Amino acid sequence: MHTIFVVHAVLAGLALLWLVVHALLQWRRERASAQIVRLLGGAEHEPDTLHPVIDGNICIGSAACVRACPEDKALVVVDGRARLADPGGCVGHGACRLACPVDAIELVFGSARRGVDLPMLTTEFQSSQPGIYIAGELGGMGLVANAVRQGVKAVEEIAASLAAEGPGPDVLPLLIIGAGPAGLGATLAARARGLASRTLEREASMGGSVRAYPRGKIVMTHPVELPLYGHVRLRRTRKETLIELWDDVIRQSGVSIEFGRKLEGIERDGATLLARVDGAAEPVRARRVLLATGRRGRPRRLGVSGEAQAHVHDRLEDPALHDGQACVVVGGGDSAIEAALALAERPRTRVVLSYRGERFVRAKPETRQRLEAAVAAGQVRVLCGSQVAEVGGDTVTLALAGGEREVVPAQVLFTLIGRDVEHGLLAAAGIEVRTFHGEGPRARPRSRPSRPR
Repeated sequence: MHTIFVVHAVLAGLALLWLVVHALLQWRRERASAQIVRLLGGAEHEPDTLHPVIDGNICIGSAACVRACPEDKALVVVDGRARLADPGGCVGHGACRLACPVDAIELVFGSARRGVDLPMLTTEFQSSQPGIYIAGELGGMGLVANAVRQGVKAVEEIAASLAAEGPGPDVLPLLIIGAGPAGLGATLAARARGLASRTLEREASMGGSVRAYPRGKIVMTHPVELPLYGHVRLRRTRKETLIELWDDVIRQSGVSIEFGRKLEGIERDGATLLARVDGAAEPVRARRVLLATGRRGRPRRLGVSGEAQAHVHDRLEDPALHDGQACVVVGGGDSAIEAALALAERPRTRVVLSYRGERFVRAKPETRQRLEAAVAAGQVRVLCGSQVAEVGGDTVTLALAGGEREVVPAQVLFTLIGRDVEHGLLAAAGIEVRTFHGEGPRARPRSRPSRPR
């Protein structure tokens, strides 16, 4: 009897010890998570693509969403509830919603503070204009792997609609516009299905807007299945590696991309869509058109004197071209910081990074860490709370947070402050565009008529 009592006492003690250790570890995890929220979170920035909103009244703090999220520290648990701690680190996987055991997560576009303009689509990726489909970043899906999957799925829906419709005009069944991730996925899917199609890309070579990224830029992606090619296991990869992969996919699959062909507009002739292409004498006639152009719109302008000069650029193509120069980079996102870092690695190049905000909340954690290291090493000078007031011939005048002004040398100026999506083509085609303020992909938010810009 005494032995049984001792055994029970030991087991109870071990159980109590386990509870104490578990509580201590949980406290330490939540303390670390709260610190992450303080350092990375904030209302200054919401993701540009699909992102989670967590209902704190439903969330039970299971951390299933945290474990499912492929991005480090984007989601954390604080005070027994999940939080989107690092908005800049969220790239729209959507795995968190699927993992939540109590359906406390909704995937949305935009927020009450910041709206996102997107075309309205059906669950089959068809726009408000019959026969015109949209996939990828133009529809709000920013992650490379998700855009590929959307392109593939859109072609499946298009093929099904053509089969249900039966024989139609003797024209091209499918015209794909854009050869980025969504367009490439769609092109491969069409070829795999035996669906006759053409793919037009306005850039001169494969890669689209990705090719214009600074050398060595890390591109967010995820494992994905490519038709005619197979399973691709990528997570965080440099842009050069991704472009090499795409080139290899085209070689092995045998698909054809028509480069240097820019879409000017889409009109309708009965059941046929007429796609006007720059430089072509006749429009391309097709039964279906899939727009996979991404959100490559007009670069935003500073709106200051002197920014139209030749040494002012909206992209960094090759850092080596600026060896030994005084460079000023304007912007607070990953593109701006990575451009500044790429320039700083070049010999004798002096770099100033100007950002109007007080913190780089839009950039990914690893990007911020690299910037901190570059600043500590004296490679980059950062001026937060500053804005360009005037662009001179080889200088830039910055308005600082305290009200004073500083003139800094600038043999070259990079304005990497984002791009505005060109809605003119969508409006001309009669495609409805809505402003999302925290609604889901299939919601019907308050409308803002699409108009040419």
